[in-house]
Amino acid sequence: MTDTNTPQPENGTTPVSSDAESQSPPSAHDLGVELPDDSEEAVGKLLSLVAEARDEASSYLDDLKRVAADFDNFRKRTMREQAQTLDRAAQRVIEKLLPALDSFDAALSIEVESDAGKQLMAGMEKTREQVLAALGEEGLQVVPTVGEKFDPEVHEPVGAPGGNGQLMVSQELRRGYVLNGKLIRAALVTLELEGS
Repeated sequence: MTDTNTPQPENGTTPVSSDAESQSPPSAHDLGVELPDDSEEAVGKLLSLVAEARDEASSYLDDLKRVAADFDNFRKRTMREQAQTLDRAAQRVIEKLLPALDSFDAALSIEVESDAGKQLMAGMEKTREQVLAALGEEGLQVVPTVGEKFDPEVHEPVGAPGGNGQLMVSQELRRGYVLNGKLIRAALVTLELEGS
């Protein structure tokens, strides 16, 4: 039902009023502000209220920035802790596998003469290499030994030759391993003087 007093467009559609036409700006009373009758005092009071609102908004913005920075720090710390937890878990698993790798190394150091023994050794060698390759993808590296200069950070010597000079690794008794740049087991080695 249409109001007969409202003019209708000729095509029969209902006119649409814009929001700007239907809403007037809020009055001081609507905003809960009592303004004095003197216009200069009213302007002064309004400017004072604007300054207070600006200070309050600035305080809220500072709080928001602080919360955003705290959240960003929390997110970074959480990601770092998750990565450290994964690294520690990987290290524990790899450390538990080291005796099995040692067993492979010990078995592969045996000399065999039969064809069946040689085939068995070839299969063991391939299996050890596959395990080392898989662990290498997780960051495991073998500590270099024979022919290398003695490094007390990564080599654990069994005895030392007498005399002066550069110590060199002559034999590896047990492999050492580094995981993602961190030594998890030093290589057990024998030493000789360079040029001996």
